[in-house]
Amino acid sequence: MAVAEREASIHWEGDVQKGTGTMAMESSGAFGDFGVSLPTRTESPEGHTSPEELLAAAHAGCYAMAFSLVLGEAGSPPESLDAHVLATLDRAGDGFAITKIDLTVRGKVAGLDQSAFEDFAQQAEKGCPVSNALRGNVEINLSATLDQ
Repeated sequence: MAVAEREASIHWEGDVQKGTGTMAMESSGAFGDFGVSLPTRTESPEGHTSPEELLAAAHAGCYAMAFSLVLGEAGSPPESLDAHVLATLDRAGDGFAITKIDLTVRGKVAGLDQSAFEDFAQQAEKGCPVSNALRGNVEINLSATLDQ
């Protein structure tokens, strides 16, 4: 049995070049409805999002929770973690692909040095369900910095 299932949907009208869609986070109702379109996918104007931005948000949230879990289980719960994800959309053959994820994390954790922080950061990346869904299809680069 699934631990959790979440739903999102989009209503799309028109062709890919001129069409637009309205997306909804059905499970939570978070964000209200928001617009997406091909031009806004690469331009990111205010009020519109893209699949890449949504993927980046999902990855950042998942990773922060995974890292907090790893640190807590090691007896060093974080005071704070700030995760940032940059998802890169590139041309691939005749189409497009999300080719790279740059995951950056900064944290305040008492009793750790930079080396231990990096080791725990790597463990968390290996345990993050979103990282695991992407692994093998997308290059994932991790940079971890401990704030003193």
